[in-house]
Amino acid sequence: MNSFFYFIMIIIAVFFGYAGRFLTLSGSIAAAFVGILTVLGLHIEGLFLLGLFFATSSYWSKYKKHQKDQVEERLAKGSRRDWLQVIANGGCAALTSLLYYVTGEPLYVIAFCILIATSNSDTWASEIGTLSKKLPLSVRTFHLVPRGTSGAISGLGTLAGIAGSALIAVASLFLFAFSIEIALLVFLFGFLGNLFDTGLGAFVQATYRCNHCSLETEKTYHCGERTEKMRGFSLLNNDVVNLLSSLLAALLGCIVINGLYYF
Repeated sequence: MNSFFYFIMIIIAVFFGYAGRFLTLSGSIAAAFVGILTVLGLHIEGLFLLGLFFATSSYWSKYKKHQKDQVEERLAKGSRRDWLQVIANGGCAALTSLLYYVTGEPLYVIAFCILIATSNSDTWASEIGTLSKKLPLSVRTFHLVPRGTSGAISGLGTLAGIAGSALIAVASLFLFAFSIEIALLVFLFGFLGNLFDTGLGAFVQATYRCNHCSLETEKTYHCGERTEKMRGFSLLNNDVVNLLSSLLAALLGCIVINGLYYF
């Protein structure tokens, strides 16, 4: 009965995500699989944490959206998440839940929380940071750059990233009965993952220029024509960078925690 109830919860959440234009059709299908794998290993606690990320990040993506229209011209995708975005932000977390189900290893629970904290931190930083009245600073050139530029930070965005990671860490403290020390490490590595994302976005993520309007963007097509790559690696788009940064944060976090508590 519990499994059936969880399944119904996931389907309802995905339906409202699609109806509310937070998810595309492919994103909805991917989100359903992520939810099912999450509840398989981590039950309602994992599903709640995943839902907390999805609900808050979706809210911030729609908040003052009219002010973000120009910013979205620089981004590869809009606020509706497709299957690649869902997998990039929740796929690894779902996999750790499955691994916990198979092995019973507690480190996978911590890894799950760090992965969600990283995704939440990065999303809050991006969505709230673009509303800053001050232009962000590129960590590559140390020059002020237009809002929405990959690899740039602002004071507002940094504070939002801290808050996003802290929310997941506090929730995990109660949901999984973590110690204060473990919850603090979830927070630290969640925010560190956000910093990894910024660094990768600045130095290795593919960036393009529109030959028609000269806009610097993540899009491979703009103004109806193919854009020209300026720097970075073509395979490293925003989805891949999100995936790598969260994986790196979770891996380092688990290595540190394993070293602190087992040696």
